[in-house]
Amino acid sequence: MDSGALLRRIGFQDDGPPRVEALSRLHAAYVDQIPYESIQFQLMPGGPLDLDETARRIVERESGGYCFQLNGVLARLLTELGYRATMHAGGVETKTRPGDVDGTHLVLTVTGLVDDPERAWLVDAGLSGGLLHPIPLEAGSMRQEPFDLRLRRSVKTDGWRLDHDARASIVGMDFAAEPVTFERFAAQHAVLSTVPEAGFVRTAFAFRRKPKSLLTLRSLSFTETFADRTDAVVINSRADYFTLLADEFHLPFPQYDVSRRAQLWRQVCQQYEDFLTRP
Repeated sequence: MDSGALLRRIGFQDDGPPRVEALSRLHAAYVDQIPYESIQFQLMPGGPLDLDETARRIVERESGGYCFQLNGVLARLLTELGYRATMHAGGVETKTRPGDVDGTHLVLTVTGLVDDPERAWLVDAGLSGGLLHPIPLEAGSMRQEPFDLRLRRSVKTDGWRLDHDARASIVGMDFAAEPVTFERFAAQHAVLSTVPEAGFVRTAFAFRRKPKSLLTLRSLSFTETFADRTDAVVINSRADYFTLLADEFHLPFPQYDVSRRAQLWRQVCQQYEDFLTRP
């Protein structure tokens, strides 16, 4: 993985040993510049879970990622910068899915920061509208604009539970304390990125975590959630759709020619029609 290219892609300059402030800035830059997205799986099924290839596509703006990709690449980047990053298996609860600690979500913890060597930190760049900054792995509530979050011990596993804001698309996330290797997620990736019924394949979406708001694009519905309001608009043209992806989600998709853009546009339009007619 070309760590230098990835750091330039997110606009972050490595300036010393692993520290709390540097980890926080790196995390914020990463989630602001690299979207959580499923558009990459709309025209073709996902390939093998290859972090070198994922990082290359992120750098060249051919894709963003989802939890396995985003946190997998981030774990390798942190390791190369001298951080001690550990992977954990987790699961996400939504308003329509109860969730389980089944390895459908990859979570990171980071330890050994030179200015806080005894504390562990929850790091998660792959939680759609999740964390802007890492949080100490300790029970408590915190504000990360525009959301209120709470971390507590999980009742589903021996690890932890992150409760999300009521306005978010997810209810919460649980993860186990046991460390795992990246290979733990290969089978789940094959399902989530290839099966037609899987949410990542069924719906084209993108999330970007800005410093004060959350951008969300679901088929043709674009929203920005602030602390005091949510602005919403429906995208009405193919040109506007791809301009939005390039300008707001940093995804110009240089690999898509005119015919593939037309195909994707037809697909997201159909997804929006299906949403409007859903019982």
